[in-house]
Amino acid sequence: MTQSNARTVVSGVQRMTPSEAFVETMVANGVTDIFGIMGSAFMDAMDIFAPAGIRLIPVVHEQGAAHMADGYSRVSGRHGVVIGQNGPGISNCVTAIAAAFWAHSPVVIVTPEAGTMGMGLGGFQEANQLPMFQEFTKYQGHVNNPRRMAELTGRCFDRAMSEMGPTQLNIPRDFFYGEIEAEIPQPQRIERGPGGTKSLDEAAALIAEAEFPVIISGGGVVMGDAVEECKALAERLGAPVVNSYLHNDSFPASHPLWTGPLGYQGSKAAMKLISKADVVIALGTRLGPFGTLPQHGLDYWPKNAKIIQIDADHKMLGLVKKINVGICGDAKAAAVALVERLQNRTLAVDSTREQRAATIKAEKDAWEKELEEWTHERDPFSLDMIAEAEAEEGNWLHPRQVLRELEKAMPPDVMVSTDIGNINAIANSYLRFERPRSFLAPMSFGNCGYALPTIIGAKVAAPERPAIAYAGDGAWGMSMGEIMTAVRHDIPVTAVVFHNRQWGAEKKNQVDFYNRRFVAGELDNQSFAGIGEAMGAQGIVVEKLEEVGPALQRAVDAQMNDGKTTVVEIMCTRELGDPFRRDALSKPVRLLEKYKDYV
Repeated sequence: MTQSNARTVVSGVQRMTPSEAFVETMVANGVTDIFGIMGSAFMDAMDIFAPAGIRLIPVVHEQGAAHMADGYSRVSGRHGVVIGQNGPGISNCVTAIAAAFWAHSPVVIVTPEAGTMGMGLGGFQEANQLPMFQEFTKYQGHVNNPRRMAELTGRCFDRAMSEMGPTQLNIPRDFFYGEIEAEIPQPQRIERGPGGTKSLDEAAALIAEAEFPVIISGGGVVMGDAVEECKALAERLGAPVVNSYLHNDSFPASHPLWTGPLGYQGSKAAMKLISKADVVIALGTRLGPFGTLPQHGLDYWPKNAKIIQIDADHKMLGLVKKINVGICGDAKAAAVALVERLQNRTLAVDSTREQRAATIKAEKDAWEKELEEWTHERDPFSLDMIAEAEAEEGNWLHPRQVLRELEKAMPPDVMVSTDIGNINAIANSYLRFERPRSFLAPMSFGNCGYALPTIIGAKVAAPERPAIAYAGDGAWGMSMGEIMTAVRHDIPVTAVVFHNRQWGAEKKNQVDFYNRRFVAGELDNQSFAGIGEAMGAQGIVVEKLEEVGPALQRAVDAQMNDGKTTVVEIMCTRELGDPFRRDALSKPVRLLEKYKDYV
C-alpha cells in the first residue's frame, strides 16, 4: 500500500469488485468530495465512499451539483466530481457541464447508465447518455467491460487535467458488480513547456520594438498559477495589464499597472489603453469574441497592433483574432521565457516608462471618477421608465450605487461568483481581486442559476475564504433551493440578491428596440430573504444605501464566525445598463398590415 492524501491506495494487481476499482481510482486521484444525488444506479460504489475518505454532498438538483463541482475545481485547481442517477439525474447536469466546459474546469461527470441487458428496450430511466455531453466534454470514457473500470476511470481523470475541461465517465449500472483483477493506475500529469524557441524569439523581437505594449491577462494565467510571472513581464515593460473578460482575478487590482477588464461592462480605462497599443501580448487567453466586442460606445480593439497570442491549446491560436505570433505553451512558462529574453535587452519602452505610467494613472483615475459619479443611467430611452420606477419604488437603490458599496465592503481574500443578467453584468466594472481563483462566472455559456451552487462548491474547496454569490431575482429563482444544501451540510455562504422584479437584460432590449413593449419580463416575487429564512438561512432586507456595506459585513461575519448562510436581499430600482447583445439585435421590420404598429 502507498500513501496518497493521508489515505491508503491499493497497489499492484489485486482481486476486487468493479465498484472498488472505481472508488480506489478516485482515491488515487485525490478525490475527497463528490456532488450529486444518491441513486440505485451507483449504490454499490456509493456504499464504500465513506470508508475510502470520500464525502458525497447531496444537493437539491443535479444542475446545482455540476455547478458545485465546477466551483470546487476552479478554486482548488483539482478535479471537481459530480454523479447522479442514470437518465433524468444525468440529463439535469448538461447545462452546468457546458458552463464548466467554457470555464476550462477539469470536472469529471460520472454517468451511471441503464443496465446492458435492458439497453434499447425502452426501460425505466433509459437514455443514450454519451451524445448529451459530446459537445461539452474533452473526453468521454465508456466502460464497455467491468475489467476496464480502473483503466477508464483513471483516463477520465487524467484527460480532464491534460485537456483542461470536463470529461465523462459512462458506466452501465450492472458493471459495478462482480469480481475482477485490476491494478489501480497512478495519475499522469503532463508538464507543459513555454512554447517553441522560434515563436518565443519572434515574440521577444516584436516586444523589444514596441512603444506601447499592452498585456491581456487571461484565464490561462489563473489556471497556470502564472500571476507572479505576468507581473514580472508587465514590470519589465512598464506595460498596462488588462484582464480578459470575466477573469478579473488574473492580475492584482492594487498593482499600478492593472487597468481592469475588457468586454461587456468592463473598464473604460482598459479599453482606452489597449486602443493605443502597437503590440498586444495575449497571455493565456483565447481572445473570445464576446470579450472583445465594442462597449461603452468604444470600438477599442487596436486595428494596427501586432498581436502575440499565448495559449496552451494550439487550436485557439489565431481562431478569433488575426495574430502575428502564436505561441502554444503554458502561460507561466512562456512569461518566464519572454522575461529571460527581454531582461538584459534594450527596449523601446525603457525611455518612455514614466510617461506611460502617467497615462495609465490618468485613464484609471478618470474611470474611477466616472464610476463614482455614475448614479443614474445616461440612456435617454429609459428616462421615463426611471421616473415611473422611482414613483413606484420610493427610495429603492440604484444598482450602480449598490455595486459600489458592495465593492467597498468586500472582505480580504474573498471569492465571488456572479450569475448572468443586467446587474450582474454591470458588476464586472466593480469587482476587483488581489489573488487568482477568486472570481467565478458562467463564461461564454451565460446560463442562469449559476452563482449560488458554484460558490457552494468553491466554499467546499476553500472553507477558510469568504464566499459571496451575486444573483438577480430571475436567476435566483432557478437556484435558490440550494440554500437548503448549504444549510443542511454546514457549507456557509453569503448570497446577495438584486431584487428589481424583472428580467433586466432582456427587458433592456425591449426598451431600445421594441418601443418598451414589455412581454414576459416582469417578476413579482415574494421576499427572497424570507424564503431564505424558511430554508434555515439568515435573511437581511436592504432598502437604504447606507445599509448595503454593513449588511454584507454582517453576513460575512455570520459565515466566517458562526457558520451561517445568509441571503442579503437588496431592493433595487428598475434602471437598466447597456443592452446585453446590441451586436445581435436590430430595429424590427414589420410587413404584414396588422403588425405595422409594432415597430
